[in-house]
Amino acid sequence: MAKLVDFSKVEFNANTVLTVGSFDGVHIGHAELITAVSQKAKELGGRSVIITFDPHPREIINPTNERIYYLSTLEERTNALGEYGIDELVVIPFNRDFSLLNSAAFIELIKKRIGISHYVIGYDHQFGKDRSGGIQTIIDSSTNLGFTYEIIEEKQVAQAHVSSSVLRKLLLNDGNVAQAKLFLNRAYSFTGTVIHGEKRGRTIGFPTANIQLLNPKKLIPKSGVYIVDVLINEQKNRAMMNIGVKPTFGAHNQISLEVHIFDFDQKIYGYTLRIEFLARIRDEQTFSSKGALIQQLNEDKSVALSYK
Repeated sequence: MAKLVDFSKVEFNANTVLTVGSFDGVHIGHAELITAVSQKAKELGGRSVIITFDPHPREIINPTNERIYYLSTLEERTNALGEYGIDELVVIPFNRDFSLLNSAAFIELIKKRIGISHYVIGYDHQFGKDRSGGIQTIIDSSTNLGFTYEIIEEKQVAQAHVSSSVLRKLLLNDGNVAQAKLFLNRAYSFTGTVIHGEKRGRTIGFPTANIQLLNPKKLIPKSGVYIVDVLINEQKNRAMMNIGVKPTFGAHNQISLEVHIFDFDQKIYGYTLRIEFLARIRDEQTFSSKGALIQQLNEDKSVALSYK
């Protein structure tokens, strides 16, 4: 696990290899940048640092636009970066004043406050006021401030461009958790607490745990039924999850998250669970009768249990 450090408390180290970005999701495109930072830091005997922002810059720059849903929380980003051998995740509190800092001044601030010996940048990364900074800014700053740099090219999977924006669309619009897994190199997941629900599931032989997200900004995939793994105290259990408004039992405005864990009868109210999404089975449906619903749930269960 990387060390999570607030920008105001980070120690200066002239021999710092770093890159900057939101890194939401820490997908395989990010991995190219992160691996380059880690390897170069080892080569130079320096410190490896990822600089990120909280909240997401788009929440401040375009507050009236469509809401930002996070692919990863700060804690999840910190854990993921640690797997690549990154020493520190430095978090800059992003606010309106910071958004007005131009790109060259931003690099100067990083150089003075954190230190830079080598800067890794993605081929399309833009930063600073009005996103005016990019590769040319780094080239010019490297000469003026005395550091080296490296440009990482585009990453594709199955001829598809990999980005956090593409991932959000895959999950929100399509519920394509299988494709998302290829982009992430791990299952998309979220974490929540088990809360009391209406307890209808137990009356039809499919008791469910109702989940309340720990972070309300975390992205919830498109409504439907999914094959998932549920981690309870690090123990993995196969399950199926319904995301939606339960139309068979009447209209609801509130999206519910319900998971039925196979061969499981423990009381887990108040427990924190991690849900890992493996595949999407179908859309949420309205059934003409309770019997039709039970029949479909049994079919869903068979699909989920046969998933490898």
